[in-house]
Amino acid sequence: MNPSQAMTVVMPFLFKLAGAIALWIIGGWLIQLAMRVLRRSFKQSSLDPTVISYLLNILGALLRVVLVVAILGFFGIQTASFAALLAGVGVAIGAAWSGLLGNFAAGVFLQIFRPISVGDFICGGGVTGTVEEIGMFVTSILAPDHVRNIVPNGKLFGDTIQNFSVHTYRRVDLFAQLDHSADVGKAIAVLKQALPSIPKQSVGTAPDVEILEFSERGPKLAVRLYTHTDHYWQVYFDTNRTIAEVLSAHGFPVPRIPVAMAS
Repeated sequence: MNPSQAMTVVMPFLFKLAGAIALWIIGGWLIQLAMRVLRRSFKQSSLDPTVISYLLNILGALLRVVLVVAILGFFGIQTASFAALLAGVGVAIGAAWSGLLGNFAAGVFLQIFRPISVGDFICGGGVTGTVEEIGMFVTSILAPDHVRNIVPNGKLFGDTIQNFSVHTYRRVDLFAQLDHSADVGKAIAVLKQALPSIPKQSVGTAPDVEILEFSERGPKLAVRLYTHTDHYWQVYFDTNRTIAEVLSAHGFPVPRIPVAMAS
């Protein structure tokens, strides 16, 4: 091949290469511009910042794939087979990562529907604790024993979620077991008199003390107080201590275990 023939082959290739580089630079700049415009418009909407990040990352990846296919077409490469190959790879990856993609979708739904928020005390996905972070694929929950639990979003969103932080207070359920010989009316009266002094109770919700049931050991009283989730365990323990102290101070006998049960 003489120099003139070589130049005939090389020059068109160099022009195409320069055009491809220019197309990549201009296309990348246009994609960044589109991302900035979309980010600005999304920020003016009510979407959560995490959801905005999800959407922008997905759109950015799709636009770059389109740009690569366009550059290949500029070089004269048949992009139909490339697109079919890309689709096949996408299907294979989707099948292999179905669980991961399911967790991603569940994370988006958690951000859109907002059944929980960071700082909420919840029970869901088999875990009880305070929500620390709602991520793209998993949610971090801090249990009361200060152990961090990482729960897949798909498991959390697909399970029943109990959110204890939605309302201003929750109920503390406790019991007071009396003996058969105990004066039930007096026990209810002295407990109702003592329980309001327990701190951290919800304002405007008086404690309840009523007969719940009759067992073999004697009447069982339901003792119910109302407090914010942040003070639940303090009120729980203070109430147990108050029940024991009040009943003991007023001479209520310790419930006897029936002979049949003791044997």
